[in-house]
Amino acid sequence: MSRNFKIGLFITIAILATTFTFYFWQIFRTPNLQADKESSFVLLIPEGATYKTVLDTLNKHEVINDHISFQFLAKFLKYTEKVKPGRYVIKPKSNNYEVIKKLSSGSQDAVKLTFNNIRLKEDLIKRIGSRFEFGEDSFRKALNDPAVCNKYGLDTLTIVSMFLPNTYEIYWTTGTEKFLDRMHSEYKKFWSDEKVARAKEIGLTPVQVSILASIVEEEQARKVDERPRVAGLYINRLHANMPLQADPTIKFALGDFAIKRILNQQLLIKSPYNTYVNTGLPPGPIRVADFKSLDAVLNYEKHDYTYMCAKADLSGYHAFATNYTDHLNNARLYQAELNRLKIMK
Repeated sequence: MSRNFKIGLFITIAILATTFTFYFWQIFRTPNLQADKESSFVLLIPEGATYKTVLDTLNKHEVINDHISFQFLAKFLKYTEKVKPGRYVIKPKSNNYEVIKKLSSGSQDAVKLTFNNIRLKEDLIKRIGSRFEFGEDSFRKALNDPAVCNKYGLDTLTIVSMFLPNTYEIYWTTGTEKFLDRMHSEYKKFWSDEKVARAKEIGLTPVQVSILASIVEEEQARKVDERPRVAGLYINRLHANMPLQADPTIKFALGDFAIKRILNQQLLIKSPYNTYVNTGLPPGPIRVADFKSLDAVLNYEKHDYTYMCAKADLSGYHAFATNYTDHLNNARLYQAELNRLKIMK
């Protein structure tokens, strides 16, 4: 074998090695998913999904640029045999290797769940159920199951009090039961021994605090600084065994929160939530109360007010009174303003 032949063979092998090394580097490290896009893609892989299912989803949303390199590496790293369910965020300009390693290891990206400003249980079901693999139907079934609610010391009407508006990080594949366990854990964390003792001083249980807080929040959604005063008024009424006469409970009973003016005939609706007819608290919250409303009840303002109505200046605040005569005067002023603005319902 001549010296020139050896040199030529060496150069050829070196070129081939360099070429293959560069090619493999490209397969592994060149941006290939969301390569030309500015936003991330959220890949949801349900339980029981196959490699074909994953590939079909990625292709449908045009996530992959070079299909051959992705599929080659997926087979090389044996991802085709170890698909794991979960929620995976694929960032812009991701390469094959980092995505395939993430998917094959099951390194999920948690759902950042934020819920607030929720009135009805059905609203809660839709807001949460749509964000997780268990879905709305499973979540609805759980929240309407007396046995499930009883596990947490609640019933189908009070179960919403267990949900505290906040931001939580939870895996998409979390089952319904584990999700509820997490919410209950957060609920118990909020209801420290100190808060439970404070509720007892007022003469309420934690659930009753949640119910009253939901009414306070509906009554005063805009001016948070007034909530402790509103809470104090309702506490005074409860202690005096007076009906709460809270307009928001009528709206809840009617299923119409757009009402701006409660009419006399609407006050006669037959419902356990009608606090004009029934004394005490209704059987469950009329919304998911936030932390400020819960604290407003636990730290209510002490005063002698037992009557209130919206202020005639429509500022969002209330006119408070200690007697019915003053209350009627305040109410007439407010009603006159509604008449002037032609707000009849």
